[in-house]
Amino acid sequence: MSGSSRVLVIEDDERIGASLERALRGTGYDTRWERSGEAGVRACAANAPDLVLLDLGLPGMDGLEVCRQIHAHHPAIDIVVLTARDEELDVVVGLDAGAVDYITKPFRLAELLARIRAQLRRHEGSPSAVTSSGDLRIEPDARRAWLGTLELELRAKEFDLLARLLADTGSVVTREALMSDVWDEHWFGSTKTLDFHIAALRRKIDHEGTPGRISTLRGVGYRLENP
Repeated sequence: MSGSSRVLVIEDDERIGASLERALRGTGYDTRWERSGEAGVRACAANAPDLVLLDLGLPGMDGLEVCRQIHAHHPAIDIVVLTARDEELDVVVGLDAGAVDYITKPFRLAELLARIRAQLRRHEGSPSAVTSSGDLRIEPDARRAWLGTLELELRAKEFDLLARLLADTGSVVTREALMSDVWDEHWFGSTKTLDFHIAALRRKIDHEGTPGRISTLRGVGYRLENP
């Protein structure tokens, strides 16, 4: 799939940007490199890529604002943020702005390429059946989800997590299984991103004053409860 996939790199550091462009093209991706947030937003409007690698520490338009603008106008584009900021708050804000994943500098190229492959594989071979549990249902082909008659606005990874949990409603899905199925079978590093996405998903599918639909089995995984 890599040969036809378009990747946009938005990175102002010449050394990192050139290295990423060279490595991605060498792997077979159709790669474009922009050095500012403004140019990156324009590039997405001109020819929407399949995936954006976005540095958060950009001059001028902040990387978080770039993320928000791309996600608002092109919600189907996967955004992976590259950041030297390893504070938990920065990660949360980046995911809330529309990113599907993050990787902290310095990073290994093998790890970054694995993350990219995982994101792009997500678009392949999704099942066509509608899956439901009570008033919660999804259409995998259309990547749409409803709570009753209300259509939910789910980010890419939130949708994938919901689909995976729905497939085994009432049974625990381990953290390892979720990371393998939703992110990548050769996942590197922390699984903290899983917890962030579960928390965001809960906020969207739970009614105020009612028991939560997703139960946590500490140290094991998560379970979507039967209605």
